Amino acid sequence: MQATIRRQLELPGLPSASGIEILGSTAYIIGDDSPFLYCLDLQHLAITDRVTLFETADFGTGRLPKVLKPDLECLTALTTPAGETGLLMGGSGATPARETGYWVTFPVGSRVAAVRALNLSGLYAALRPHLPAGVGLNLEAVAASGTELLLFQRTVGAASGNLVYRLPLAATWAFVTSHSTAVPAVRAQHFELPTIEGRPAGFSGATIFQNTLFITASVEDTLDAVADGAVLGSFVGVLELTASGPDTPVVTLAQLVLPDGQPYRGKVESVAVQRTLGAGRWELVLVTDDDNGGSTAVIVELTV
Repeated sequence: MQATIRRQLELPGLPSASGIEILGSTAYIIGDDSPFLYCLDLQHLAITDRVTLFETADFGTGRLPKVLKPDLECLTALTTPAGETGLLMGGSGATPARETGYWVTFPVGSRVAAVRALNLSGLYAALRPHLPAGVGLNLEAVAASGTELLLFQRTVGAASGNLVYRLPLAATWAFVTSHSTAVPAVRAQHFELPTIEGRPAGFSGATIFQNTLFITASVEDTLDAVADGAVLGSFVGVLELTASGPDTPVVTLAQLVLPDGQPYRGKVESVAVQRTLGAGRWELVLVTDDDNGGSTAVIVELTV
């Protein structure tokens, strides 16, 4: 498996990129300290529009203060049981202020996106009992198939805390949209991710493309889920979810490298698949966050 960067593009005017999804010819990106969903032309990755998710008077500096930000880390496209396609996004759940989500649709014939706020506190409460002792909830990615919603827990500095929550899509959707009070069944599967300099990687992004689950993971030199640490590198690869198998399967990922083969030291936050290049080869679009508000799109060729 190999993941090589082909080009990098700065994303001016888009702070702290944390999630990316592609629908048609548009790439949608969220930032963890921004009140907007950014719409970009996929070919040039230039901002063409932005959708206001919530009103705030605290974005004057171009970034929301850390204590106030909703920490939107999770973004995926999905089709609801009723057949409506849109974008689901959610906070990390690391603090009570980070338990809000949004459902954004683009009604046919309308130039204005429809935004619905979602209270995810009940769903997140159902996830916490599955965490190892002493580990706090810190969701970094979401992906959706036709039947499942997958939520990815990142536990900084602890190999035991990387897990995927697998939830039935229909029941989960009914619960978060208040159409049902029945808490969806939660299945948690732990994974052992690779390390860099003795520090374990943590999940950072995920997407499902043509029934294949692509993931990213990054390594920081920190034990604090809220405070950022020095970035040691990032990984990209494919994750197989099975009905049975080892309690903590070892995941094989490719460390992201520059065109000259040297390790890439950026912090990858999310992944989307732009196209298939051939058998076992894909062109991916990753987004990175430099922890100072800067964002970059990284075009990668992944070979499995």
